[in-house]
Amino acid sequence: MADPRPSWDEYFMSIADQVATRSTCLRRQIGAVIVKDKRLLATGYNGAPSGLPHCLDIGCLRQQMGIPSGQRHELCRAIHAEQNAIVQAAKYGTSIEGGTIYTTAYPCVMCAKMIINAGLKRIVYRDSYPDDLSTELLKESGIEMCHMER
Repeated sequence: MADPRPSWDEYFMSIADQVATRSTCLRRQIGAVIVKDKRLLATGYNGAPSGLPHCLDIGCLRQQMGIPSGQRHELCRAIHAEQNAIVQAAKYGTSIEGGTIYTTAYPCVMCAKMIINAGLKRIVYRDSYPDDLSTELLKESGIEMCHMER
């Protein structure tokens, strides 16, 4: 008899989906979870830094300036989901080296660089994101990439 339970990848991606529901971004709701040895270590979603007003409350600077997705990341008040998960692990002293990050969208180049330097060994992502430099760096790093279809 087949096991009716979701695979580990399906299980952790479903948690990333739930984490994304906390996002305060007006453009995209992204969630990320970091896992090691089948244990959830940290979560993150995209939104303003802790204690600061959210885009839901004050509007989106990038929308107001007409900046297309994937460009001028520095003109966004939000921290990305992957960055937030990495920062949360660091804040609480949790080693994520050798772990896997599950993210509802392909990492941008800024997140890719953080993932590489954090020592994560695998990325499971669902939605595509057009960032050629991110793809190049991740390929060079040897991090295993796994695209999970909806």
